[in-house]
Amino acid sequence: MSDAESTDEFEPVQVFPESEEMDLRPGADDCYKCSTCDSECPVAAVDDEFPGPKFQGPEQWRLKRKDDTETDDSVMSCSNCMRCDSACPSGVPLSQMHNTARGSFVENQMDKLSREYIRNRILSNYGTLAWFGSKVPRLANAVMSSSVVQTVNEKVMGITAEREFPEFAEQTFREWWSERDGATVQSDEKRVAYFHGCYSNYNTPEVGKAMVRVFESFGYEVMVPPQKCSGTPMFANGMLPDARRAAETNVAELSAAIEDGADIIASCTSCSLSLRQEYPELFDLEGIEDVSAHTYEALEYLRIHEDLSGALEESEVDPRKFAYHAPCHARNQGLAGQAIELLDGVEGAEAEDVGDSCSGISGTYGWKEEKYDTSMKIGAEMFHHMEEAEPDAGMTECPTCAMQMEHGTGYEIRHPLEVIAEALVE
Repeated sequence: MSDAESTDEFEPVQVFPESEEMDLRPGADDCYKCSTCDSECPVAAVDDEFPGPKFQGPEQWRLKRKDDTETDDSVMSCSNCMRCDSACPSGVPLSQMHNTARGSFVENQMDKLSREYIRNRILSNYGTLAWFGSKVPRLANAVMSSSVVQTVNEKVMGITAEREFPEFAEQTFREWWSERDGATVQSDEKRVAYFHGCYSNYNTPEVGKAMVRVFESFGYEVMVPPQKCSGTPMFANGMLPDARRAAETNVAELSAAIEDGADIIASCTSCSLSLRQEYPELFDLEGIEDVSAHTYEALEYLRIHEDLSGALEESEVDPRKFAYHAPCHARNQGLAGQAIELLDGVEGAEAEDVGDSCSGISGTYGWKEEKYDTSMKIGAEMFHHMEEAEPDAGMTECPTCAMQMEHGTGYEIRHPLEVIAEALVE
């Protein structure tokens, strides 16, 4: 029995294993129209015109079984929060259906010269934009924060002018990693490969630095393999060829790290979910099952392999209260409560969960002019609970949820790893 078969790791649904091409239509038969997914959908809750995940998934695939109907354009209003996956009592592969439908819509029905397509392609490939911005961060930050540029972006590209563009760090995480000459701990027994993703590299390298310091404090050798975007924004926008190209690089590099004895960890819950679930659902690449089986969120990994709670009970930080939001993609991995549990053991830290509502931004979704109001309506409940908590700062593992939390409340937002690093190392 293989390692993947002997664990409880996520296993993608094999709906139609005999087919060389992915066909999700038979999986639609598992849906018995209970509408639980629709009741959990944050977009359907605030947008009466959105038909919901049941229609986007099994009902569309049932129609496609009967004839070659086109994909309904409402699939582009799905935010890819993936809450429907967790809600479905019969295990229908809803988000897999949605991702596949979006890919089909973009490939076959969207005008490649349209403003929407060009805008979505740019947002999907944020890593490319960030690479350029990181070369001249001060200039890029000044330009992108200009009200004139924001207005032009909205009028020409359909990128909302309501949001503050995230600042590029003056030194990326990978530049910091190179400057320190890589790992300071060497170990044949305890080794992890860090998938930092785009945002922790270009915008919040302090999260990556905190991750490295925490893992090294437990004796881990940290590897930072070459990598591309996890593909999460590409899945959400139906840019599956772009996502596949990124996945080919990531699977090859991470498979090599696994062969060197490393497990894969991510500080962003959307990145870990992408590697764990969306990759094996959507792509057939050599080594992809191993990557899925060996991927963990960073704190999840330490909770499994180390006495992290015990170490934190002996630690303290400057007294602060945090309003914690669990990202949808953390909930989908069963990780919603871990930050609260861990920080409860740290003297000086108080963390209050602000509820199970979606933040509403869903990566690139809330950056689109036509989706901005919807994203803010979805986030209203979270904003309200944050204000009621009266914290010193907010907290979440997802970088775009952090954007939405700060945008809607004005509070500074921290990553749990930063607080834990402060407690254990700094």
